[in-house]
Amino acid sequence: MIEVRCGDCGRLLARASFSRIEIKCPRCKTLNSLRAIEPPTQAPASANVEVNHGQANTSMDGR
Repeated sequence: MIEVRCGDCGRLLARASFSRIEIKCPRCKTLNSLRAIEPPTQAPASANVEVNHGQANTSMDGR
């Protein structure tokens, strides 16, 4: 998680993990729009799927 601070007055607004966030500072009323610089640390669920390219699954043969 990272600290999200107001770009105008520096007040701590949140501690968060996000890809995009808009948050209004309650102190100075500045609208802060931020987006993540780095991609999310977790791979998408589809990245964990094993793909079998043209190879026969011999464990099920003969059943």
